[in-house]
Amino acid sequence: MQVRLLGTAAGGGFPQWNCGCVNCEGVRRGTIRARPRTQSCVAVSADGRRWFLLNASPDVRVQIESFAPLLPRGSVRGTGIQGIVLTNADLDHTLGLLVLREGGRLSVHATSSVRRALDEGLHLSEVLDRYGGVDWRQPPTSAAPLACADGTLSGLSYAAFPVPGKLPRYREGRASPSGEDTVGYQLVDESTGKRLVYVPGLAALDRDVLTRLQTADVVLLDGTFWSDDEMRTAGAGSTSAREMGHLPVGSEDGSLTTLASLPAARKIYVHINNTNPILREDSPERQAVENAGVEVGWDGMEFTL
Repeated sequence: MQVRLLGTAAGGGFPQWNCGCVNCEGVRRGTIRARPRTQSCVAVSADGRRWFLLNASPDVRVQIESFAPLLPRGSVRGTGIQGIVLTNADLDHTLGLLVLREGGRLSVHATSSVRRALDEGLHLSEVLDRYGGVDWRQPPTSAAPLACADGTLSGLSYAAFPVPGKLPRYREGRASPSGEDTVGYQLVDESTGKRLVYVPGLAALDRDVLTRLQTADVVLLDGTFWSDDEMRTAGAGSTSAREMGHLPVGSEDGSLTTLASLPAARKIYVHINNTNPILREDSPERQAVENAGVEVGWDGMEFTL
């Protein structure tokens, strides 16, 4: 399985356009050691030709332009993208579907709760039907082949599993939470048996999530915030990490200790907020992550498993 991290920032990207925090100002001025990042999105493929996007960020156009296998090859119009796999209905994971409208009929894998949120909250199917349209596919809960847009097999299998999270802000108070609002994915290369687990949004590490993480060869995990009060400390807001549906990386009961103990060959944080100190390559928090044998994802990172 070939994997390309197209975007590794949380909503708003890094630097965020309206943010003057230490991180954002530092990366703009070149006064800190940090890489700019676009919003969270991953591309995966079994053969290097047919690709699936894990989420569709608002930055998807520039992300496609940065990665030649997703561009047209030998034709006026075309793409290597065979489908989009959604973990939730958050805007930073789904607005890219509107950007992809010129690509013809879209094949979108999403739970019924995610589809309902997008259709009732954003009228997404109604909008896309005015263009190429969309084929909604309910992801399986146990491993099944991941089909390309034309129905042929991709060489990957996949399964969705429930993840503790929260409703998108535009749905709060209008819908009841369900076990399908936020999911993670296990993807398996059918030729090698290697497993990738992708969880870019995570409010807690429950038993089901831990079981999936324990069997992964590579883990891509929510690294949104370092601490629960990070937004307040940075002067960027008053809402805590947990209130926003994200388990902090570095607190006593944060994700880092658990992630460090996993047997996976590679463990990588993705979906990193612009206020998170792990973005600074020489920060104590970044050193703590690396000392634990965990990586901080960056746009353009590629690997094969």
